[in-house]
Amino acid sequence: MTTILFELGTAELPPKNLKQMRDALHSGVEKSLNDANITFDNIKSYATTRRLAVQIFGISDKQPDRVEQKRGPAVKGAFDADGNLTKAGLGFAQGLGISKDDLITISTDKGDYIGYNLTVQGQAVSDLLPAIFQKALDELPIAKRMRSGAERSEFVRPVQWVVLMADDQVINANIQGHSTANKTCGHRFHAPDFIDIDRADNYESILQNAFVIADFDKRQQAIQEQVQKLADEVGAVAIVPQDLLDEVTALVDLPVALRASFEERFLAVPQEALISTMQADQKYFCLTDKDGKLQPYFIFISNIDSKDKAQVIAGNEKVVRPRLADAEFFFLQDQKQPLFALTENLKNRVFQEKLGTIWEKSERIAKLSAFIATQIGANVEHATRAGVLSKCDLASTLVGEFPELQGIAGTYYARLNNEPTAVADAIEEQYLPKFSGDKLPATDIGTALALADRIDTLVGIFGIGEAPTGSKDPFSLRRASIGVLRILIEKKLALNLVSLIEQALKNYQGKIDNLAKTFTDVMEFINARYRAMYTEQGVAVDTIMAVQAINPHMPLDFDERIRAVQAFRALPQAQSLAEANKRVANILAKAEGQVADNVDESLLTEIAEKELYQAVQNAKNATKPLQENADYQGILTELANLATPLTAFFDNVMVNSDDVNLKNNRLALLKQVRGLFLSVADIGELQG
Repeated sequence: MTTILFELGTAELPPKNLKQMRDALHSGVEKSLNDANITFDNIKSYATTRRLAVQIFGISDKQPDRVEQKRGPAVKGAFDADGNLTKAGLGFAQGLGISKDDLITISTDKGDYIGYNLTVQGQAVSDLLPAIFQKALDELPIAKRMRSGAERSEFVRPVQWVVLMADDQVINANIQGHSTANKTCGHRFHAPDFIDIDRADNYESILQNAFVIADFDKRQQAIQEQVQKLADEVGAVAIVPQDLLDEVTALVDLPVALRASFEERFLAVPQEALISTMQADQKYFCLTDKDGKLQPYFIFISNIDSKDKAQVIAGNEKVVRPRLADAEFFFLQDQKQPLFALTENLKNRVFQEKLGTIWEKSERIAKLSAFIATQIGANVEHATRAGVLSKCDLASTLVGEFPELQGIAGTYYARLNNEPTAVADAIEEQYLPKFSGDKLPATDIGTALALADRIDTLVGIFGIGEAPTGSKDPFSLRRASIGVLRILIEKKLALNLVSLIEQALKNYQGKIDNLAKTFTDVMEFINARYRAMYTEQGVAVDTIMAVQAINPHMPLDFDERIRAVQAFRALPQAQSLAEANKRVANILAKAEGQVADNVDESLLTEIAEKELYQAVQNAKNATKPLQENADYQGILTELANLATPLTAFFDNVMVNSDDVNLKNNRLALLKQVRGLFLSVADIGELQG
C-alpha cells in the first residue's frame, strides 16, 4: 500500500475562497478515485497561501480487474440451421478475438443474444493519477482563470511548481503545463529556496521545518489559540467572525498573533465604524469587554516571526490610525447639524424613479408606523417621529463611507440629539432581521418601523410592476416578506396582512395605478413565502398546503394552525380522517346546485348517518369554546372523535341515493363535517 502526494505550487491564492478550493480539490479527487474503483484508506488535503495539496494514504497500486459483458446479435441471427456462426455471429466473435466456444447466451425480456464476458485488466494507479488530479483542478470553483506568460494552461493564479510522488518516487507527468518533481517551497521569507521531499509521508513535517503549517485547520486553530491568549492578557473578548478567521488563515503560512493598541479618544466614535474598518480593511480582530464595549486594542496576524516584534506592532498601529481618524472626522462632521436637518438632502435622493424620493418614502413609513403603533398599543407620536428620522442617516458622511452603518449611525445621532430613547433605538432596529435567523426588533417602535419599511417597499415595487423574476430580486422583496412574517409570528402580533397592505396602498395615492391588482399581487407574494419559511423549519409541504388552502390573513393565526396540524398528524386517526376529508371534498364538489347548511333530522334513516349526525352535534358543542379561543390543536383533537362514525357512514350509507331528499340531506351532513375541519385547515391535503 502506497502514499501519494500531489502539490500544486502557485503565486498567492485568493484568500476568500482558499478553503472552498481545498475542499473541492479533496472531494474531486475522492470522487474520481471511487469512480475508477481505486481503493485507498483516507485522503488529507492542505491549503496555504501558495499551495494546494493532497495526500492519499494506503492507495492500491492498480485497479482491480473487471468483467464487462459484451452483447452481440440475437441467437436466431447468430447461428444458422446447422449451428454454425452466421456472418453476424462470426463478426462479433472475431471483433473480440474469441472462438465460438467462448460465447455465452444472454437472456433478456426481448429474447436471447450471444455474448461474451470480457475480462478488462486494471490499469496501474500511477498511470491514472495525473489525469485524476488534472480533472480535479479543472473542476475547481474558480470564477475567473488566468493564463500566465506563454503557458496555455489556465488557473486562478500562475502555477510555479508541481509535485507528484508515490512514496519516495516521482510520478512523471505534466500537470497544468509543468513537469512533476519532488521539490517544494517553504515560507516565502523564512525558507524561500526549493526543498527536496524525500518521501510523500513526510510532506507535512518537511513544510513545518520550512516554517509552513500546511494544514489549514491546524493553522486556524493556532490563530484562535494565540488570539485567545492575547485577549485574556488584557481581560478582553476577541471578536472573531468565521469569514474573517478563514480569510486570515488563508493569508498566512506561519501565523504569529500580535496585540496592538490605538488612542482611547477614538472610542468616542461609533464602535461599529471602528470595528468595520479594522476588520474589512486591515483584517484585524477587535477586542471588547464582557459587555461588548470596544476596547483600545486589536490583534493582527503576522506571516513572519519577526525578531523585532515591537516594530511590527508599531507599523500596524501607524497604518490603522489614519483609518480611525477618518471615521472620527466623519462622525464629528455629521454632528454639526441635527439628524432631522439631513432630511433636506433626502428630498433630492431618489428611492425609485416612479415612487419618488427617500424623503417621500420616510413620510409614508411614518404614517404606516403610526397605524401599526395604534394596532399594537405603542406610542403613536414616537412611531411617527421614528419614521420621519428613519432614513436621515443615509445622507450622513459616516454612512457614505460605511454603508453597513445605516440605521446604526442614525441611532447614535438621535441619541446625541436627545431624541426619545424609543425613537433612537427604532432607527437601528428598522433593518432587523437582516438575514435568515437574525434577531428581531426588540422594541415596539422598532417593530412598527421594521414592518412599515418592508411593507411600503413591497407595495410600491409591486405597484409599478417591478415584481421579482427568477433569481432577480433587486429590492430583496423575498427577504422583506419573510422578515414581515417572522416579526408578526415570533413576536406574537395578531395583525392582519390585509389591513396593513391596504393602509400602505393609501399612502401611495397617485403613484400606483391599479390598487386592487397591487393588493392581490402583494398578498399572493407574501403568502407564497410561507412554504420556504416553514420547510426550512422541517414542516412537511402538505401540512403547509393544508393551512394555505383556507388562506388565513393573519400570520400569527397561520402559524398556530400549522402547529395544530403538525400535532394532529401524530394522532392514530389522522390518516383515515385525511382520506375521509378528501372523499367528502370530492363528493361535495360534484354535487349539483347549492348544498344546504342544515340537516333535517327526520330524514336520517340509516343507523350510521344518525350516529354521524349525533357525533357532529357533539363536536360542534365541544369545539365552540375552543373556536372562540382559537385553540386549533384542541379543535382537531376533538374532531378526531369523528373518525369512527365517519368511516361507518361511508361503509354503510349511500350518499347519492335515488331519493333526492335523502341525498341532499346526506350532502348537508357531509358539508357540516367538512366545515368543522375547515375551521382549522383542509385536512384532505395531507398525504399520510
